[in-house]
Amino acid sequence: MYLQKPRSFSARDAALHLLSRRDHGIHELYQKLTFKGYEALEVEEVVQFCLEHKYLDDLRYARSQIRQHINKGHGEQRIKQELHQKKVAESIIEQAIECEPQDWFELAKQTAEKKFKGHRAVDRKEYAKQVRFMQYRGYTFDQISYALDF
Repeated sequence: MYLQKPRSFSARDAALHLLSRRDHGIHELYQKLTFKGYEALEVEEVVQFCLEHKYLDDLRYARSQIRQHINKGHGEQRIKQELHQKKVAESIIEQAIECEPQDWFELAKQTAEKKFKGHRAVDRKEYAKQVRFMQYRGYTFDQISYALDF
């Protein structure tokens, strides 16, 4: 049987410690605190406390995640998918994307140039490989066509 060691932090202290390092989504914070062994009711109270005091904000979290993904060269589709997996509401995702304007075509082109170093595909097999890479990064086919036409 697994025995938990006595906790030195309250759930509120643990939440504030996590949030002092980086933004978290509501669902993500709830999961982390539950995983640490805090009771569901206590976790719910702490999450409400953090929301009331603006320590926790899904819009701010989504915007931060979008900026990180853009810096990694990820496209809009992948960003949306990852935020959905982190249980961020669709309306918040759309609002965050509007707050972080981006030319997805140019980002796709920059990503392709960085990865393929300006080397055009010489045959269909290599072109398909490049397209798959760009799709995995979250770009639409129109963006991929634009990016690979260098």
